Amino acid sequence: MGIVNVTPDSFSDGGAHASTETALKHCEQLLKEGADILDIGGESTRPGSPAVPLDAELARVLPVVREAVKLNVPLSIDTYKPEVMRAVLDLGADIVNDIWALRQPGAREAVAAHPTCGICLMHMHRDPQTMQTLPMQGDVIPEVLAFWDAQLAPLTALGIDPARIALDPGVGFGKSVAQNFALLGRQRELLATGYPLLLGWSRKSSIGAVTGIDNASGRTVPSVAAAVLAVDRGAVVVRVHDVRDTVAALAVWRAMRAEAPLEHLQRATT
Repeated sequence: MGIVNVTPDSFSDGGAHASTETALKHCEQLLKEGADILDIGGESTRPGSPAVPLDAELARVLPVVREAVKLNVPLSIDTYKPEVMRAVLDLGADIVNDIWALRQPGAREAVAAHPTCGICLMHMHRDPQTMQTLPMQGDVIPEVLAFWDAQLAPLTALGIDPARIALDPGVGFGKSVAQNFALLGRQRELLATGYPLLLGWSRKSSIGAVTGIDNASGRTVPSVAAAVLAVDRGAVVVRVHDVRDTVAALAVWRAMRAEAPLEHLQRATT
């Protein structure tokens, strides 16, 4: 899943793709590099970031989605506002990727009204404005599992097919560095839900904390390492900035597991 931030204040790219034109060029570049899914977002959710008004988010996202649907690849929209969900799904977007796990009023009904869209429910402690000032305490794994159980129940009541749902444990969203790495080290315990896992480690501050790399854009190598480890521990989707490097690293991982097509391995030896 390649990240397309249509924001002026992203922690990772500093608003490099904030215009419709640059965002679409970035979409095309990510696809050339091997992305399977594009994740488009119009509101930064870095710790301490202010909420974006609805009109501003719509103005950022809708022009990009209108053009990106022509690329004929799955489009995920990173939003928690039901009005944005309805608008992008009506335009042909495929997935709602919600940091609030559909807890905003009207969000569950918005996805229920589109019976084929995918849904990603992320665990977040508190909200983006306060999540790192008062991070969660204790053992992160049971906390995340209990949270998912609570959010999945209302979707079942609405008749939403479980096959539409993926889960994200929310690396960096209200958790300490130790808790974030516990999510990775004990990630297989999260597979107990039976739902596919989506992991987003790319350029996160916890990676900076353990590597000493202050500049987010300089965290490519450790981000790729985290993505490969997440896949090795059962993640189905990894959400990344550095698509080309992640795809290359996963090709090595697949070859090690003898999952690469035989002809690829044969070509590599000739």
